[in-house]
Amino acid sequence: MKVSLKDLSGKQLESLELPSVFNTPYRPEVIKKVYVNVLSTKFQPQGRYPAAGEIVSAESRNTGLGMARIARARGEGFQRAGQAAGVAGVRSGRLAHPPVSWKKNYKKINKKEKQLGFCSAIAATANKDIIEKRGHNVEKIIEFPIVISNDLEKISKTAELRKTLLSLGLEEDLKRSTNIVKIPSGKSRLRGRRKHSALSCLIVASENSAVCKLKKSLPGVNIVSINNLSITHLVPGTKPVRLTIYTKNAINSLNRINTVCSKIQSMVK
Repeated sequence: MKVSLKDLSGKQLESLELPSVFNTPYRPEVIKKVYVNVLSTKFQPQGRYPAAGEIVSAESRNTGLGMARIARARGEGFQRAGQAAGVAGVRSGRLAHPPVSWKKNYKKINKKEKQLGFCSAIAATANKDIIEKRGHNVEKIIEFPIVISNDLEKISKTAELRKTLLSLGLEEDLKRSTNIVKIPSGKSRLRGRRKHSALSCLIVASENSAVCKLKKSLPGVNIVSINNLSITHLVPGTKPVRLTIYTKNAINSLNRINTVCSKIQSMVK
């Protein structure tokens, strides 16, 4: 499978052979399962104080008084005296089954299944129909995936990066990411997450390149190094697949998983 290598102005330089990872079959159900597995490793453990709601001098008054035998606060002469306390389902009582901090809240998945989901997500970046189904405006782009020369990794200014993306035909998709802004309801607005905007392209470059410092410079545009590339970058929200731009160095780095992909493809077939 071949694709054209483009320069910063969008002109074709040469024809480039893609790694065999792009021949992986599209498996959306595996991609979703792997995404949930990887995302679960980032969940923050939470728990309750084990003695919460139980630090109270309460005891049962036993039978013969015409009242329930539930534990009641000791004492007299104040409002709390005689009220049920220290058990679940009462005022200021403990939770019945509270979350515990030592619980393992991550999900397990088979190693080969995880590799198949990641390889399938990478291969989906070469399918225009899947990219358009997610909502990207890529009518002016004919060939996928978008591979650009290593000069992109030397860009250190936001204006230069925006000019390069416009020359690649991403003008409509950049407008979409700035126009679609949603204000969610709930606590997130009080915690610094007031707005959710649409996502545009993902740029995959080599490690320690200058363009990686511009990952938050353009709205909706994310930049990640090939060593840190994860399925959470390619299919955010389990919805395949995001419009992805690779540099030539990033494409060459994908050759290291060729052996893994060839084994997986033989198993799938």
